[in-house]
Amino acid sequence: MAKPATKLVIVTEKLLLKKIAQIIDEAGATGYSAVDAGGQGSRNVRSTGKPTVSGTYSNVKIEVLTDSRDMALKIAAEVSAQFFDNYSGIAYLCEAEVLSARKFCGPDGC
Repeated sequence: MAKPATKLVIVTEKLLLKKIAQIIDEAGATGYSAVDAGGQGSRNVRSTGKPTVSGTYSNVKIEVLTDSRDMALKIAAEVSAQFFDNYSGIAYLCEAEVLSARKFCGPDGC
């Protein structure tokens, strides 16, 4: 059975990944996915940088599924406050349905 969830997507500079992962963990989310990203925005064109010598100037897309919109908003607000004045980045929310709900809800269920 599918369970409603909120997906938070953060696209930002790869060098922030560990710091953002800590914010996600501290907010109580059970995990996240991160993939290399590239594109164009207000701070010019960004490439995935493949192949490169260093990933310092690469972007990353981080996706977090949360069981509440409030948790997703809390994470987004903290990331934005700490980083988006000085680093490129955007965060947005999508409504989602988790199909493997047992894994998402934990051993006690939803």
